[in-house]
Amino acid sequence: MRWKQFLTPVKSLNAPEIRAYLNDLSTDEYTLVDVRQPGEYKSGHIPGAKLIPVADLAERSKELDPGKPTVVYCAIGGRSRVAAQMLAGKGFSEVINMAGGIKAWDSNTAVGTKETGLALFSGKEDIVEVLLIAYALEDGLRNFYISMQARVTQEDIKALFGQLSAIEVKHQDRLFAEYEQVAPDALSREAFEDNAATQAMEGGLTTDEYLALYPTDFTQATEVISLAMAIEAQALDLYLRAADNCSQENTKQTLKRIAEEERTHLKLLGGLLDA
Repeated sequence: MRWKQFLTPVKSLNAPEIRAYLNDLSTDEYTLVDVRQPGEYKSGHIPGAKLIPVADLAERSKELDPGKPTVVYCAIGGRSRVAAQMLAGKGFSEVINMAGGIKAWDSNTAVGTKETGLALFSGKEDIVEVLLIAYALEDGLRNFYISMQARVTQEDIKALFGQLSAIEVKHQDRLFAEYEQVAPDALSREAFEDNAATQAMEGGLTTDEYLALYPTDFTQATEVISLAMAIEAQALDLYLRAADNCSQENTKQTLKRIAEEERTHLKLLGGLLDA
């Protein structure tokens, strides 16, 4: 065993510093590694994190790009410090340990295994197929917000659901515009929507699954926005995992671009929550 790698000093940042650091980068400019066990990852992880348990890291470090900044976290910071030292010892250019681990992370997390939602993405889709799936997921969430708008009685909550559904429509507009650019024989919007029909919302879960995961008081605006943020975080995580699983480079870049839009949605909702 190369003991020197465990003595290599590594940089540590706390959770708020990590969040600020990642917000200044696109998802393609860094690697986020969760070194906990699969069961821990399933119960909650930072969107976009790649699961590599610390016991497997020595063997699987070749799956990571040593030239990219690499942020490593675990439950409370112990395992991730060892993992960060290991990667630094292997020549990774910039490795950052998240002090305090995910228990100190006070932002949105995603749930499920690394395969959750990937039934929607085989990894072999072309750009048009990815845009159809993404459009369908946006439509599922838009319909959810519209249905909730009809169920609530408070006018401010009705208006909030209207705002949330309008955000999804804008994203659908952008997805369809990209489809028209890349499809040689583009369908009409109506025909495109017919081809995009699906049962799941964003993130690859159904309405009932989301409500079971995130019990929400639909009379409270903050809880409604928090639910929307949880769904967007799940969607961000799904698109990044799908991109990681994708075999076609141009499709991979499309998935990453959609993921960046989900990050923008999260920031928008965060501002709405602050307001």
